[in-house]
Amino acid sequence: MSYAENLWLFFILLFGIIIVPGMDMLFVLANALTGGGNRGLAATGGIMTGGMVHTLNGAVGVGLLMHFVPILYNPLLIAGAVYMAYIGLTLIRSSIKVGQDGPAGSRSAWKAFRQGLVICLINPKAYLFVFAVYPQFLKPAYGPIWMQAAIMGLMTVATQFAVYGGLAVSAGRSRNLLVANPRATIFAGRAAGLLLVVVSVLTAWHGLKAA
Repeated sequence: MSYAENLWLFFILLFGIIIVPGMDMLFVLANALTGGGNRGLAATGGIMTGGMVHTLNGAVGVGLLMHFVPILYNPLLIAGAVYMAYIGLTLIRSSIKVGQDGPAGSRSAWKAFRQGLVICLINPKAYLFVFAVYPQFLKPAYGPIWMQAAIMGLMTVATQFAVYGGLAVSAGRSRNLLVANPRATIFAGRAAGLLLVVVSVLTAWHGLKAA
């Protein structure tokens, strides 16, 4: 697999995760609906900042692991694949719905930014996801780990801005669409789950082959 193909696969997986309605998306929508698009964009900025912190954690953790304990890299790769498969199966089996009630909006754009940052940073699933996914895409063969992580981090915040920022600007229409079409959100969640399972199987196969 070439580096360009590796990045495309990461982007598809990243987009599939971000586009599924969850806590971050609901927080952005709630702030946009209660305080306008500016507050929604401020909440988006907080979540994007949290995403950069998660990217740094993933890059440092994977880089240190490959440098000091390289023998554990393949087991981590396989463990990460198992975790991704678990998330994927959970999404496939679940029925994701967006209800009428969301988190309470903040009283200022700055507070919305801080709340978005905290919500992103205290989410334990985000840490598990980063450490499960990043070993699949950060590979010494593609160049310096820090440079690969920087590119993936930029892709992450750009995708978050495109999705969450777009929802913040058109909060009313997007919110009504999600509430009125529960089947669409269920389909999106299950499609993302299937993608996770496929990627995890391929990752586990490569990890076992290299072991």
